[in-house]
Amino acid sequence: MLVTLADRMDLLMNAHARRLSAAFEAHRIDDPRFGRSVPAAASVLVPFDPLAIEPAEAATIVARVADLVDAPIAADTDSLRPPIEIGVLYGGRDGPDLPAVAEAHGVSQADIVELHSGSAWTVLFLGFAPGFAYLGPLPPDLATARRATPRERVPAGSVAIGGDQTAVYPFELPGGWQVIGRTDVKMWDLARTQPNLVAPGDRVRFVPIR
Repeated sequence: MLVTLADRMDLLMNAHARRLSAAFEAHRIDDPRFGRSVPAAASVLVPFDPLAIEPAEAATIVARVADLVDAPIAADTDSLRPPIEIGVLYGGRDGPDLPAVAEAHGVSQADIVELHSGSAWTVLFLGFAPGFAYLGPLPPDLATARRATPRERVPAGSVAIGGDQTAVYPFELPGGWQVIGRTDVKMWDLARTQPNLVAPGDRVRFVPIR
């Protein structure tokens, strides 16, 4: 069951999605008919077992839980934590699309690097592949459309822009985002207690490696 909060995405809406997901998780401790909820940019996926509960009853329960969660009216406490810093080599062989991104905005490559590394971006949600975190939202002077032709292979650690979001490719994957840099930081590592380096609600700051 998909709970859609809005047809737009902003940080308050994203925080609301995470709060809803936490409420659904609390509910399913005593109600195993529901699976683990998955928050996204402005929605929450709530799985349920159709052999254990009728869809209409599941919808009633989901609506009741959602009604108990007030939308935040200010940034949540996650924004108060220090950001996770990720060192990035921008441009050149590590960021082959940096010139195209700069040209699209009519600025220098250094300007794009300054914009990208000058703010801490929020982890909006995880998806696409293990450890792939969608970060943003990027301002209009940095947001850039995806490439017209996707690449069959984007190297692991590639730092890229897709629309108003930015991300680090955790593995070598196909992708159409604009690659502007690369990092050696592992976004997904099974040797860690928590394989994901970041979680929804965390903030990330990219630090240029000179």
